[in-house]
Amino acid sequence: MGKITQSLPKTLGSRGFTLIELMVVIVILGILAGLIVPRIMDEPDRARQTKATLDIESVGTALKMYKLHNGKYPTTEMGLRALVERPADAKNWKEGGYLEKIPTDPWENDYLYLCPGIHGEFDIISYGADGVPEGDDINKDINSWETN
Repeated sequence: MGKITQSLPKTLGSRGFTLIELMVVIVILGILAGLIVPRIMDEPDRARQTKATLDIESVGTALKMYKLHNGKYPTTEMGLRALVERPADAKNWKEGGYLEKIPTDPWENDYLYLCPGIHGEFDIISYGADGVPEGDDINKDINSWETN
């Protein structure tokens, strides 16, 4: 029997990528990642800030309902607990409370409640991601007087 030899066809389409072509693709992917990743990484922080704003508005609505029933807002000393547990001086406290539970901000810090407030009848404040007054970006304070 004779020897069978097989050779691969030599066409232009069968060659691989050159090093330059691979480097161009890697650079393009790096540029895209540099543009897209920061935007994606900021989304969780923006979502937390939005949640804090919505929480503050929800607590504000519960406080207004409390005042409607009792003629006044809970004092700073009573705090937001007055929305979930009946205070001793509450005249017409809503059975079941005004909130299911006292919310914490998205960074697991308590909201600061002041009544009377400095900026309105009451103030509700989240100090942002760092939990201290003032700050920029994710550390920005979220305040009830700025949410409306």
